[in-house]
Amino acid sequence: MVLNKSCMISIVLIGKRSFGNNVTDPLLTTKLYIPPTRPELVPRPRLVEKLNDGLHRKLTLISAPAGFGKTTLVSEWVEQLRLDDSKENQNKYKIAWFSLDENDKDPARFLTYFISALNRTEGIEATIGEGALTMLQSPQPPPTEAILTSLINEIAAIPDRIIIVLDDYHVLESSQVDDALTLLLEHLPPQLHLVIATREDPHLPLSRLRARGQLTELRAADLRFTTSEAAEFLNQVMGRDLSAENIAALEARTEGWIAGLQLAAISLQGHADTSRLIQSFTGSHRLVLDYLIEEVLNQQPLNVQNFLLQTAILNRLTGSLCDAITGQENGQAILEMLDRANLFIVPLDNERRWYRYHHLFADLLRQRLKQTQPEQLQILHRSASEWYEQNGFVDEAIEHALRAENFERAASLIEEHVDALWQRGEHSKLRRWLAGLPGELVFSKPHLCILQAWDLFTSGHQDAAERSLQAAEKVLDTNTDLATETSLMEHKQLSEYDRMKILGRAAAIRAFLAFYRGDVQGISQYSHQALEFLPEDDLAWRSTTTVALGDAYSLIGEMEAAYRVRLEALEASKAAGNIYMILISSMKLAVTMRQQGWLERVIEICQRQLLLANESGLSQTVVVGWLLAIWGEVLAEVNDLDGLYIRL
Repeated sequence: MVLNKSCMISIVLIGKRSFGNNVTDPLLTTKLYIPPTRPELVPRPRLVEKLNDGLHRKLTLISAPAGFGKTTLVSEWVEQLRLDDSKENQNKYKIAWFSLDENDKDPARFLTYFISALNRTEGIEATIGEGALTMLQSPQPPPTEAILTSLINEIAAIPDRIIIVLDDYHVLESSQVDDALTLLLEHLPPQLHLVIATREDPHLPLSRLRARGQLTELRAADLRFTTSEAAEFLNQVMGRDLSAENIAALEARTEGWIAGLQLAAISLQGHADTSRLIQSFTGSHRLVLDYLIEEVLNQQPLNVQNFLLQTAILNRLTGSLCDAITGQENGQAILEMLDRANLFIVPLDNERRWYRYHHLFADLLRQRLKQTQPEQLQILHRSASEWYEQNGFVDEAIEHALRAENFERAASLIEEHVDALWQRGEHSKLRRWLAGLPGELVFSKPHLCILQAWDLFTSGHQDAAERSLQAAEKVLDTNTDLATETSLMEHKQLSEYDRMKILGRAAAIRAFLAFYRGDVQGISQYSHQALEFLPEDDLAWRSTTTVALGDAYSLIGEMEAAYRVRLEALEASKAAGNIYMILISSMKLAVTMRQQGWLERVIEICQRQLLLANESGLSQTVVVGWLLAIWGEVLAEVNDLDGLYIRL
């Protein structure tokens, strides 16, 4: 078995998938592929048996440092389960796989990929998680608990038994994702078994799961190669002809650490006195690794060394991308050569088009790049950003622009795609990107100012939100004495459509700021102003603004106007295809109808919207609770006690 955690994980483009009226962004398909097993595999039946024995528990945790073969073991295990499935085994399991990276720390992105992994499971007929995805794609998503409740209920309703693997969980470092998984584990349907492969223990209730007998654990002590496994690996897989004495010495010095054994086998190539070299390996794993990396790199031709260093900035590699940043035309050939040489490169698909480096190997290559070619870093990241943009990978284009400190490019990319990202609910990602930009640059970009203002308002920073709105408006006002050369240039680049959209969104946010202050007149003034400015096709912002205007009329007792405006909000929400806002608008409309005594119509609208919520997977949201409360109160008012008891 070549160290397949040095050659495993998946990440490439899968295309688009739509659910209902919402359209998701392209996902990376090989994040959801089961890493292929290699023919030169060291069988590990003792570990596979332990994994099989844990299937009746909720969670299997495989936690060990880098290079212990975690992913290789899990991919070998699930491949055996799939073979058993094909033999009509009575205990059939369907396999879902999700290879994580640092961008998945955003809860909305994590849950979207989690649900997509379930839906890509081979042999599953039902579509899973449509309601949860609808909630995730709402401009104002409900609490995570409501989203997970919908997902759990859908999983519990299918007959299939599913294993879902979360690989490289340690890269997230996200308390929000930890909390979501904790909730999922607490209410895990019996059909679902969760497997986590990680370098560090996750912040999950492991002690409680362990005490309840719901946890299977494999640690470094379990994963380390035995002497016999090391012998098979070194002599048969890596093609070395080592004596039993040398194998035992190497196994002892590396403590069965698979990455260390693989690095040692590569560094032994070309050395006549292998015994002396093996005896010189001393120190901790990290020191041994540093030494072996040095040996491996020094044995490569200069062009390969430069290729390794320059492409190490990438999380995923393909031939044309490597060519773009190295300036060469042989990227694919070098990747295939590295793959054949087992040089810590992981194929991400069966066609050998996409790869990645082993994480620890990549870390060390990046460190060496900083030491030896620091002047190349910004150039390489800039080239990567350009390639990713040209090939439709917007998130990666922005990330590399920020790492290149090409802030103007990053800001322009964010501006161009901000509406799509915002509507997908990726607010924390946008917040992180904005934090990486210089403040004066954000203030020169009105679209970014609006985004920042809304984020500041929702997080309770009202004064800071107002300052951001003023910065956006200053860019639009060329007559002010404070107009700068940058803002004047930005103003010239804005179309009249964009100007009106920015002014409208700024007014909409001010309406919410007025609501926060209890300024009813301000709510009305800014809501009308927003609706005057906002383009007709800016449906999400128009529907949200109209809801605020209805609240203003309701607060001053003008119920006919409140009814009319809330009806407009409902129609706008329907036009936008936003089911969550449809429910909000309907609930507000029901309140107005009740105040005007139209009780039968209130019952009708509550019935209709509760049916929509059930069909859309939103039955566990707060707005449904409000609809039920209104319905129950109106049933009591019309003395329909039978109907009230049925609802209770």
